[in-house]
Amino acid sequence: MQDPLMLVVSVMATINGALARLTPRRTTTDEQPDRGAVSIEQVLWYAAAAVSVAVVAAIIWSQIRDTASTPVQSPSAP
Repeated sequence: MQDPLMLVVSVMATINGALARLTPRRTTTDEQPDRGAVSIEQVLWYAAAAVSVAVVAAIIWSQIRDTASTPVQSPSAP
């Protein structure tokens, strides 16, 4: 079984690489970034983080539910 955390890290790295290629370099006359607005990159990062948290929570919850639904074997004396 693959580690869920490694899956999340690889998905985030893939998203980061795609955003880095799609986002043009900022070229302004004063070379100061705009600090007042929220960029689409920030929105996508928060959305990706929320999705990854939801995926990890779903994986953990399904494992807990599967473990809880297995019957308990009562011990027996030899």
